[in-house]
Amino acid sequence: MKKTLALLSLSLGIALINPLWSVIAQVPTIPPLPIPNNSTEPLPPPLEAVDVGTCKSPSRCLGWDEQIWGGKGKQGDKQALLASIDNSLRYLQTDKAVLAYQNYPIPEITLDRVRRSLIRFRQLVVNSKSPAQLQAAVRREFVFYKSIGSDGKGTVKFTAYYEPVYTASRTQTSVYKYPLYQLPPNFDQWAKPHPKRIDLEGKNGLLGEKSPLRGLEMFWFRNRLDAYLIHIQGSAQLKLTDGTTTSVGFAGGTDYPWTSIGKELIKNGKLKRENATMPGIISYFNRHPQDLNEYLPLWERFVFFKETNGESASGSIGVPVTAERSIATDKSLMPPGALALIYGSFPYPKKGGGLESRQVNRFVLDQDTGSAIKSPGRVDYFMGTGSLAGSRAGITGSTGNLYYLLLKESIR
Repeated sequence: MKKTLALLSLSLGIALINPLWSVIAQVPTIPPLPIPNNSTEPLPPPLEAVDVGTCKSPSRCLGWDEQIWGGKGKQGDKQALLASIDNSLRYLQTDKAVLAYQNYPIPEITLDRVRRSLIRFRQLVVNSKSPAQLQAAVRREFVFYKSIGSDGKGTVKFTAYYEPVYTASRTQTSVYKYPLYQLPPNFDQWAKPHPKRIDLEGKNGLLGEKSPLRGLEMFWFRNRLDAYLIHIQGSAQLKLTDGTTTSVGFAGGTDYPWTSIGKELIKNGKLKRENATMPGIISYFNRHPQDLNEYLPLWERFVFFKETNGESASGSIGVPVTAERSIATDKSLMPPGALALIYGSFPYPKKGGGLESRQVNRFVLDQDTGSAIKSPGRVDYFMGTGSLAGSRAGITGSTGNLYYLLLKESIR
């Protein structure tokens, strides 16, 4: 989510190790230059058209998205889906979109076809009266392009991220002393390699007046880990000590790769693999705050922010992301802004409290990316804002399938 998102992928972006419990971080990055492929074999296209066959039991077939209409006392999210479609359509009108699709590796997936597909799908969502009616129309009018996944057979790993809410202060105090920084005005002229995290904030996060960033502080936090997590997430909603609220979003970052703190904690025997979840890592640092100085600097990248005045989190394509209707993928491979369908298992609240896993079909829009989201076999699902979204994101980790939906060429 380049919030350009990078919203918090709950695994704290730090864990990222246990496929059943991690949540991958969403920190946005500038895509690296392509690595030369010395193999004589061309890389396979990331998507391939598939025949979805007939559908004898609609609720068990691709395209059955009951969440649009709700039911059983739950409100549907049709308006949220329509808003997300409109956000993608707005992106597709930009020069950025034109450039992105000029070199897309699958010739039949063009900007015009993606745009027409969204317009038609929007009409179907508005006019359909039930999941079955929408499903039938989509299966009749659209081609399903399946991601080849991580194994060439379509296996995709799903994680999730969310936008958290933190308490912060506009002024430094003895309690609120860990800052976020705005983008330096001369950042484009910084020499590479960029300064590392430890050079900019110090080992303990309190370099202060000695930091080359002094004077660029925006907000202060009482907990160093809170500020660090916002670097991972790329955005956050803030409750300020003066009673007001605001938000911050991604403005830029130094050029260093992702480092998983969870993996380092496991490697050093600090955590067992099954405990390297978001809650597990936070709990560890709450018990051992002295270890923050050792582990947080391992991720050398440093992220800068801008105040977004309560705006919703935005994805890497520059539009807001929508709870349970936006995904992040590898934008060097997947079509930005396009309509997609995910099929996988995700946690939902259950009666009496707690969460339970449900297998779902979900129409989504591909609107974000992240430094840990690489290959055709990775999808990060935006859960929304707040503690429940965070709880759900923190235990999301399943395998499933990803499809992109494009109008049949015969339909115009």
